[in-house]
Amino acid sequence: MVVTAARMRKLAGRLAFGFSVFVIVSPAILVMLWMLSLSLKTEVDNMSFPPVFVPSPPTLANFLDVFEKNRIETYFLNSVIVSGLATLVAIAVGVPAAYGIAKAQAHKLAMLTLIARITPALSYLIPLFILFQWIGLTGTIWPIVVTHLVITLPIFIYVMIGFFEGLPQELEEAALIDGCTLWQAFRYVALPLARPGIVVGAILSIIFSWNNFVFGAVLGGRQTRTLPVAVFNMLTFEQVSWGPLAAAALLVTLPVLLLTLLIQKEIVGGLTAGGVKGA
Repeated sequence: MVVTAARMRKLAGRLAFGFSVFVIVSPAILVMLWMLSLSLKTEVDNMSFPPVFVPSPPTLANFLDVFEKNRIETYFLNSVIVSGLATLVAIAVGVPAAYGIAKAQAHKLAMLTLIARITPALSYLIPLFILFQWIGLTGTIWPIVVTHLVITLPIFIYVMIGFFEGLPQELEEAALIDGCTLWQAFRYVALPLARPGIVVGAILSIIFSWNNFVFGAVLGGRQTRTLPVAVFNMLTFEQVSWGPLAAAALLVTLPVLLLTLLIQKEIVGGLTAGGVKGA
């Protein structure tokens, strides 16, 4: 009876956990399925009442329309350049910065970094726009890259602080005793152990940078728009074409979604490693 009761409690716990995950995830899945439905239907089906969820027959005309009437390849390349450069700079600057903050136990500086991340983007946008306008860079891609550091750098530093604080201090002390300099201990001991944290921080930086709209909308030009801005510009005063709009939204979401699915083991492994080391 004791074994049966324990199994029942375990089964009930699993069912409760699965139901909780379903409740949390189902709205996002429903939105993605509805976007996919809109993108595969004609405008007649999209405007019909009651709504038609399953397209019959499905059509790729909306995706073709997005590529024919919009410079989607250019905007995609712009998003790749902006997100990639902003993430690379965040890695180059954020790793040593997070290591210094962690080893100095500068908790107030770490909190300041978090405050910089949660501060509304509009707080940075106005002075940065004036600065870039003064030096004549508005309309180019470089102001967008620089302003995206406001997104990528703080979150990367904050993630890496936790990983460096969780590393075994004895390993670095042993390296210093063996004659390594502080830089060598960082490069050959701390940096390889923090690789899972770098992966997690980089993925989060790419996701937040890829989805950012405000900086690209204000600082970008006709040739330097990013994908979220290009999708917004598909809205017109005459009508809303739900099919092409949903197709464009899926094209924006798909790269980040595929990237997350492909390296989800790295993300889970990085988070787990950080949790174990911090225990």
